[in-house]
Amino acid sequence: MSGIVVVGAGQAGSSLVAKLRALGYDGKVTLIGEEHAPPYQRPPLSKKYLLGEMELERLYLRPESFYSENMIDLRLDAAVTAIDRTDKVVVAGGQAVPYEHLVLTTGSVPRRLPPAIGGALEGVYVVRDLRDVDSMGPEFREGAKVLIVGGGYIGLEAAAVAASKGLQVTLVEMADRILQRVAANETSDYFRELHRSHGVDIREGVGLERLTGEGRVSGALLSDGTELEADFVIVGVGITPATALAEAAGVEVENGIKVDAQGRTSDPAIWAAGDCASFPYRGARLRLESVPNAIDMAECVAENIMGADKTYVPQPWFWSDQYDVKLQIAGLNVGYDRVVTRDSEGGISFWYFAGDTLLAVDAANDARAYMVGKRLIDNGKTADPAVVADPGADLKALLKA
Repeated sequence: MSGIVVVGAGQAGSSLVAKLRALGYDGKVTLIGEEHAPPYQRPPLSKKYLLGEMELERLYLRPESFYSENMIDLRLDAAVTAIDRTDKVVVAGGQAVPYEHLVLTTGSVPRRLPPAIGGALEGVYVVRDLRDVDSMGPEFREGAKVLIVGGGYIGLEAAAVAASKGLQVTLVEMADRILQRVAANETSDYFRELHRSHGVDIREGVGLERLTGEGRVSGALLSDGTELEADFVIVGVGITPATALAEAAGVEVENGIKVDAQGRTSDPAIWAAGDCASFPYRGARLRLESVPNAIDMAECVAENIMGADKTYVPQPWFWSDQYDVKLQIAGLNVGYDRVVTRDSEGGISFWYFAGDTLLAVDAANDARAYMVGKRLIDNGKTADPAVVADPGADLKALLKA
């Protein structure tokens, strides 16, 4: 029996192989990863790890011994270069690895600046994997000038680390406001003020024309004509699903590797989970970039490989740490038409509604608002906006309505 091969040794891949063993699968399991390190957490890379507050071993999702103890063939430093769907083998490190079921948990890849505008200069970094963060770590010297391109969560988290370590930070966002793609004006306003209070120079509605420097970056020309000096640059302009391997094999792709409600691709022997996969959701297709989705979807696929025939229904949540603020997000805010703000002692939350329906909650240092909002959303319930807006009202009463 050729067993199950999982390509991509990140959060989804690690969760899937662990779930297979927990479910009692006793066949051969192979987990293949391109990196040298065993599966590890990615979110702390741009937060505690970059700050130097987390050791490498604490990043690991499971002790390295877990894989051998559970008879999981963990192959690191092994790039999968091809899938042969006819013979049911993948080519990894020049070796053919046979499979009965193949699972693609290939994740995503960061968008980079084109070489034509200086993206290939030394000193230009992205934040995606351990190698990225280890290579930029020495740049974080007090007083150094860093330019951050992109005002999404990755860019803002990197800005928070840099400002906390005493660097001079400039962040440029081409859109009208930071977080424009993922959050309401209210959330953007909150984080803009937070960063400016820590000395970050945020410039919105300003694009990057090009980076300057001979061999190594030394500055930037912005779309408004401003010239800046920069000792190094961090690019946080989004990610794209890692679909090249699937596409080359003729597996159907639609905003990621296209899967059905159970996680199976257009090839019945191939499955996908995590950042790389798009799945049916409320009459459309959805792809989520989050740790909870990677874990939950991977575990659902493991169950379905074992015959469960279970539909994957996400319960989205996300988080971001910036300075002493923990942002917790429940739900998806797509289609909102109003936002209700709730001030609470030490925190604030923003509640997204479409008509009378609660869609999502952004809670900054307000764990109670997050907890109540998530429970309501997960259970298909809504909230009375008047109660939400009243700081004296007991949010927990909403759970009994």
